[in-house]
Amino acid sequence: MAQETSPPSAAAVASQPAPVRVLFRGGGLLGLGCVLFLLVLLSTWLGTKDTSLAQVWSALWGDDGSYATGVIRELRLPRTLVGLLVGASLGVAGALMQTVTRNPLADPGILGVNAGASAAVVFAIGVIGLGDFTSLVWFSFLGAAFASVVVYVLGASGRGGPTPVRLTLAGAAISASLGGVIAGLTVFDAATYDFLRFWMVGSLAGRSPELVLELVPFVLVGVVAAMVLAPSLNALALGDELGRGLGVHLGRVRAGTVVTVTLLCGAATAAAGPIGFVGLVVPLIARRLTGPDLRWSLPYCVLMGPVLVLVSDIVGRVVLPTGELEVGAVTAVVGAPVFIAMVRRFKKVSL
Repeated sequence: MAQETSPPSAAAVASQPAPVRVLFRGGGLLGLGCVLFLLVLLSTWLGTKDTSLAQVWSALWGDDGSYATGVIRELRLPRTLVGLLVGASLGVAGALMQTVTRNPLADPGILGVNAGASAAVVFAIGVIGLGDFTSLVWFSFLGAAFASVVVYVLGASGRGGPTPVRLTLAGAAISASLGGVIAGLTVFDAATYDFLRFWMVGSLAGRSPELVLELVPFVLVGVVAAMVLAPSLNALALGDELGRGLGVHLGRVRAGTVVTVTLLCGAATAAAGPIGFVGLVVPLIARRLTGPDLRWSLPYCVLMGPVLVLVSDIVGRVVLPTGELEVGAVTAVVGAPVFIAMVRRFKKVSL
């Protein structure tokens, strides 16, 4: 009788000869690329307006002026592309945070980065009256940077330095505090609340083609910076002393990582709101498949992040008989059990 087999673990892959490892990892990237392409087609096909796959394919390659093509090109395709960019940003940011803190439970949401970006955006919308992405993204960056610095300072205080438990507790405290600030800013302004109640849960709906063009440079620079930092972070993951012995400038690498995470999380949060757990789940799975080498796990995160976001968005469109469930709510349902399982296995998990 045939028996079910599970995918090979990172340890099993690492024990293979180098050409076999490269072939396995490269094949995984190719498979993820194919899955992502199919999800892009599915995301541009499903919606309240009935369209055929032939119309979707035609709309992707040209504009024939029809109503269906307009819906696909002006509404569904921008929504899908924003999902691709946001997923890649959060996946890469989560991998960087887990490596630099040596904490497998680190996540932009858990460590307060998303809360900082959200609070700054809420302030910009509710108090200053801004509403376009180009303006909001700078406030989002400032909020994300502020939260990152405060969490790291709190987590590094006292003996032992920035331990995983301290950083997680500091992130939870900052997130709770900033959540109160967000609630206070929205409760007194009905118009702002109506806008933010959908944005705060994390949504891709209603995104414009112009937003995609504005988002691309931020994500591209962030991903390239992450790949440049990958070799140094690999050495840093071995410990500060070993990293310094291998020629890594600890302060410079950590500062560059904070800037990169701020860039990625700030852009993603400004574009789609605070979408949680993508930065937690995706790096864990990527590391399980490729091992701790960021030069391989980061490309996996670039593809797996959009896969998770698009799957969640598609599920949110079809799970309710009327209306749709926001993508942030679906990722929370998926990510929360994974986070609980990781906490239960915390002593067995390491980078």
